Amino acid sequence: MRLDKYLKVSRLIKRRTVAKEIADKGRITINGKVAKSSSDVNIGDELNLQFGNKTLVVKVTRIVETTKKADAEEMYTVVSDTPRG
Repeated sequence: MRLDKYLKVSRLIKRRTVAKEIADKGRITINGKVAKSSSDVNIGDELNLQFGNKTLVVKVTRIVETTKKADAEEMYTVVSDTPRG
């Protein structure tokens, strides 16, 4: 699944266009490599997202095309959520 779509479906980022912008600015890595919005996301991948003043690291546990809001958190496990200083 494309990175921008995964971020939207998992609700890590609310809108796909925002996910695309962040990825294309080089603020997201997959397994330590800078990712584009079109990069493939697979189960077991570690995503590192940099939002303004915080860094969120998640591990992909599930990939589904659509999901309900209540089930979205089952798509990933938070590894760390730290403020950048």
